[in-house]
Amino acid sequence: MPLQRDKAKQFHTRRNFRPHPRVTPKAIVRERIDTVRKKGIYLLPNLFTLSSLFSGFYAVIIAMAGDFEKAAIAIFVSMILDGCDGRVARLTHTQSSFGVQFDSLADMCAFGMAPAMVVYQWALHDLGRLGWAAAFVYCAGAALRLARFNANVDVVDKGFFQGLPSPAAAALVAGFVWLAVDQRMPVNSDWLPWLAMVITVYAGLTMVCNAPFYSGKSFHYSKSVPFWVLIAAVILLFVLSTDPALMVFILFCLYALSGFAYQFYLWYTGQPNPVIPHRTEVELDEPADQVK
Repeated sequence: MPLQRDKAKQFHTRRNFRPHPRVTPKAIVRERIDTVRKKGIYLLPNLFTLSSLFSGFYAVIIAMAGDFEKAAIAIFVSMILDGCDGRVARLTHTQSSFGVQFDSLADMCAFGMAPAMVVYQWALHDLGRLGWAAAFVYCAGAALRLARFNANVDVVDKGFFQGLPSPAAAALVAGFVWLAVDQRMPVNSDWLPWLAMVITVYAGLTMVCNAPFYSGKSFHYSKSVPFWVLIAAVILLFVLSTDPALMVFILFCLYALSGFAYQFYLWYTGQPNPVIPHRTEVELDEPADQVK
């Protein structure tokens, strides 16, 4: 009798078993497909990233040959390609974790190693140890900046960058080289290596600071803009076409200073810095010795 009761109980349990309504075989298959897609390798966005990597590599090769103007322009081309890969991935719905990691490695080469090598080969080597130390400060700042960006991608405000972004730092250094090679820099040639060292160190340290720099990610292209914005864009394109080296360098100099100006404004008005992660309410309720 006990054996028959156990069999009847098992049959009753199997008969009345119902799977969780949210966990269905179709949902499991869809989740596995999404996981494979996120880990997959897509050709179109990664092709832009690979082109950006090649442009940074080409900048180093051409700088070793002594053509520093083309090397600086190659870094700007790499900057344009780097701005396209993420937008192409979002438009084509081909985002992947592989693309994120590949983009960071390509940025380290194109905006970390390449500008440091170009400016060192151009002028910093005349300063001896100070020259390669300044180039290393920039290269290390780019590596730390990219590592911190990957770690804080879901923590800080997406409308701002924490520190000067590496493409803008590379544009600052490459723009200075481009302008100086064109002999448009009103500085004595003996002072150019020292000025290059100051700009290189400033760009490297600014990448690891906590100043908020506007990212432009909150700007939506589908929204309507006033008519004066279109007029300003036309004027800006006209000015850039007349003297691209000078105007690009001035624009990135202003951008490299804008973060500190906005940080001072936030401090003066008593507003919090949007790029510094703040403790949550749960952490504030804990004792001070338990908050890490």
